[in-house]
Amino acid sequence: MNLRLIGIGAGVLIILSLPLAGAIAGPDFAGQGDGKGGGLLSSLGLSDPSRTSDRARAGADPASPGPVLQARTDSRCGPELRAPQGLEAQTCVLEGEGQTWGRSYYRNTSGRALDAVLTVMGPAGRTVQIRCAVAAGDEPGLCETPRGESVGTPDGYSAVAEFAVPDDEGRLLLRSGSNSPAPHEG
Repeated sequence: MNLRLIGIGAGVLIILSLPLAGAIAGPDFAGQGDGKGGGLLSSLGLSDPSRTSDRARAGADPASPGPVLQARTDSRCGPELRAPQGLEAQTCVLEGEGQTWGRSYYRNTSGRALDAVLTVMGPAGRTVQIRCAVAAGDEPGLCETPRGESVGTPDGYSAVAEFAVPDDEGRLLLRSGSNSPAPHEG
């Protein structure tokens, strides 16, 4: 046999057996019993007994931080509207952290891609507009304007989304607004 092949095989066996040898020897990863309180888990901040017991009493997972507090976002939304061609949409004005923006949620089951134009109108004639491509499919999507500094009161803002066929005719399929009246049944 080739000595080089035997040497490579022996090296692979040694490398593969190291984790097994460590498990059999029972290493003290938490550092308990070495008098230092150190070790791998401790150096990663995962086994400090005083911190673990305090967090465990509080019901928290010691290995993960607490939830991040999100700033409050207020929204004013119009009703969810449906077009007979297979389009659903709801449009909202959102406000949070001193900023205001528009968002339209939609689902396009019409079988074709559409164009959407979302416009947010604010006090003193301020207007922000964005165009969004609306893919065909059953998955929900959203179109959102950039956020802008809030001016005046939240009631001074409104948003309108218009969904149209993206060909030469630009036929409007649905107009959804943040202050649209609820559709009448009947």
